[in-house]
Amino acid sequence: MQRQFTQKYLNKKLIAYFVAGAFLCFAMLLGISIGTVSVPILSIVQIIGSKVFPFISVNQIDQMHTNIVMNIRLPRVILAGLVGAALAIAGAAFQGLLRNPLADPYTLGVSSGASVGAVLTLFFQISIPFVGSFTLPLLSILFSFLTIFVVLTFAQKIERSMRVETIILTGIIFSSFLGALISLMIALTGDELRQIINWLLGSVSMRGWAYIKIILPFFILGSFILMLNGRELNAMSFGEERAHHLGVNVQRRKMIILTAGSILTGAAVAVSGTIGFVGLVIPHLSRLLWGPDHKHLLPLSILTGSAFLILADLVSRTIIAPTELPIGVITALIGAPVFAMILLQRKRAERSGS
Repeated sequence: MQRQFTQKYLNKKLIAYFVAGAFLCFAMLLGISIGTVSVPILSIVQIIGSKVFPFISVNQIDQMHTNIVMNIRLPRVILAGLVGAALAIAGAAFQGLLRNPLADPYTLGVSSGASVGAVLTLFFQISIPFVGSFTLPLLSILFSFLTIFVVLTFAQKIERSMRVETIILTGIIFSSFLGALISLMIALTGDELRQIINWLLGSVSMRGWAYIKIILPFFILGSFILMLNGRELNAMSFGEERAHHLGVNVQRRKMIILTAGSILTGAAVAVSGTIGFVGLVIPHLSRLLWGPDHKHLLPLSILTGSAFLILADLVSRTIIAPTELPIGVITALIGAPVFAMILLQRKRAERSGS
């Protein structure tokens, strides 16, 4: 009986991974294919295949299509996928850790900290020698680390055990303060106003392979750390006391998970600007579809979040083409109603259960 139950559970998870993986592949192909110039899906497969396997010939493929795929759309789609995946897995981890359905990567003020770093760079026209155009993302990541360090230090000063409620309240305080700083700089700025606003609204346009190289190591590190803590997140989602009785070093794991989530959020905000609702909605959808087990919820959130942001970016650049909307606007327009529906369904389920 136990063996049958285990096999059924594994089969269900394999189906979940297959569906989420297929959704991601579909989103990537769609994102690369659709644009001002349409590229056939077969051509996309051949172009990418020839780069992976050099022995594949692409003589019959239009050189313009090759340039569009390899230099414009593929890097954009990969960057959008990495940003969506980073925000989604961080959101899933924060919701499990803080036991709060409204938690997302911006709960602790990390996004606001990264945004302050970016706005300061644009406001003062800062350029670090030998870094040049990468000054903006690097300072954003630095400020995100400083923010989480200050938030956790302040929370520990208030309460040595650093309860979840204390961390959330501290994060809200610092997020509000940093948001006020951003508003002040926007009010004082002149010619840079449009550039700052566009960055804050979020975009993956014209970033290229170089920005993928910036986010990729942080994404791998943060995701790896979080997935190693899947069992601990399962325990902590039932409460800190229960987790402690199950043998989890609560304070240490809390610090590790918060740091890993902040690495992911800071890196995502650094390369794309502020993109909301991905880390809030995608973990909820993944939990509803695939279940609450963090050992599977985290990687499935990566796949689903990646596909979602690729499709959101596709909508942002095609809905009123040739004008391009900020991707943060699209995620908010999609995410807010979806999240409202999820909350209503949860409330109805609670009422029917009681």
